[in-house]
Amino acid sequence: MATLATQTVALGGLNPTYAAAAGGGDKCEVGDRNFLHIKNGSASSVTVTLTATASVRGQAVTSPTVAVPASGERLIGPLSPDLLQSPTDGLCAVEYSSATTVTVASLRI
Repeated sequence: MATLATQTVALGGLNPTYAAAAGGGDKCEVGDRNFLHIKNGSASSVTVTLTATASVRGQAVTSPTVAVPASGERLIGPLSPDLLQSPTDGLCAVEYSSATTVTVASLRI
């Protein structure tokens, strides 16, 4: 798993840098102003799963999933710490149904 560098949007603008999605998944910072931007360059839809770490009354919360259509893109967030922050490393684990031709950027506004 690669840890994505968080890029901050500023008044001067941001030209985000995209990383190839890692086949074993990625990790990113969480926060109420943090988002992921996923671009899918393949001819098939890709499902992105954010690993939920929260529980309610001892029951695990279902991990959110987002379908990114073929040749499409999605902004996902905010990446709420109370739902997604790992107690081990403080990051959010991100998995892809396929990482081929998928790029991702971790953004903070």
